Amino acid sequence: MSPTGRHVVLGVSGGIACYKSCTLARRLAELGATVDVVMTAGASEFVRPLTFEALTGRPVLTSLWERGRALAHIGLAKSPDLVIVAPATAQLLARAAMGMADDLLTSLLLARTGTVLAAPAMNDAMYAHPATQANLRTLAGRGWTFVGPETGALAEGPSGRPGRMSEPESILAAALRLLGDGESRWQGRKVVVSAGPTREHLDPVRVITNPSSGRMGYALAEAARDRGAQVVVVSGPTALAAPAGVDLVRVETTEDMQRALQSAIAGAAALFMAAAPADYRPAKVAARKQPRTGGRLTLALEPTPDILASLKRPAGCLVVGFALETGDGLARAQKKLKDKHLDYVVLNDALEPGAGFEVTTNKVTLLGRAGAPRELPLQGKRDVAQRILDLVEHDLT
Repeated sequence: MSPTGRHVVLGVSGGIACYKSCTLARRLAELGATVDVVMTAGASEFVRPLTFEALTGRPVLTSLWERGRALAHIGLAKSPDLVIVAPATAQLLARAAMGMADDLLTSLLLARTGTVLAAPAMNDAMYAHPATQANLRTLAGRGWTFVGPETGALAEGPSGRPGRMSEPESILAAALRLLGDGESRWQGRKVVVSAGPTREHLDPVRVITNPSSGRMGYALAEAARDRGAQVVVVSGPTALAAPAGVDLVRVETTEDMQRALQSAIAGAAALFMAAAPADYRPAKVAARKQPRTGGRLTLALEPTPDILASLKRPAGCLVVGFALETGDGLARAQKKLKDKHLDYVVLNDALEPGAGFEVTTNKVTLLGRAGAPRELPLQGKRDVAQRILDLVEHDLT
């Protein structure tokens, strides 16, 4: 579900995780939401209000006593589709649970009757304390929804217990689920996405691979997740962080990816084959590292499994293939569409500036079984992913 046209209030309380809230505000605004940021005095010590104003394009509210805004807390409580509190510190949770209204943020939370999503963030011992746990139960009983916290590094160092605020994409995914109104055709559907390269070993330390970053596949997974789909990502080796809110299956070789996709595709409504699996592998893999001899090395290669051709697809599954070409791409993509019985092929040119591997943008052409090819302009891979979903969703069964 896209938040375009929705009104979101982002409450920011005073914790080091405030820096993550900047990314959350930016992402909400990028997706078309109107974002009003309300900051506590403590939050303003970590991040200046001007930062959020630049990210949202709207004035930031920090005080109950601002002239001309005497009833701002009432309007902000009643008008938004969603109120998010991130970070929700131990102090903020305690004040909200007690029904205190001693600043703008707690006042609007007390007046709020609609949905509140909170992302707790604090020291792990503070989170585990019975007082904090009691406050969380109290607020949950009043209808609040929580995302996180997670385990991981805290300001004071590593920790193996919950306390760290969830990443912005995890909070965003939770927010988009709460904003959903059931209109998305992807809602509740299982979507499988392949992403990244595969590696084929010559010996224990050398591989045949390609420069695929996995960004396009991960962007598709995030876009489908944001529309309410249940997403499984089968990913080759990549340096990218795992997309939040999806099931991630990591693989190494093309054969690994084939097996994982065959298992994942059961019950899927759509498959997006955005990965760049290796087409060939060594006919023989050495058990030990082969020493450098100084002379030429001749490799005997054999084809890897053709994943798209070999998959047993469930009835009604929409299949979108990808074709990265350097020559007569349109003819090759049309052949792939026909030969592999695909619903769509996404074509892009590896030599096109700003497209192809290891960049954050892409320029693609979408080919379907009917109609003229649709050429999309150069844009960020997140935007490309959203547009692809827009164009193919009417074929979901």
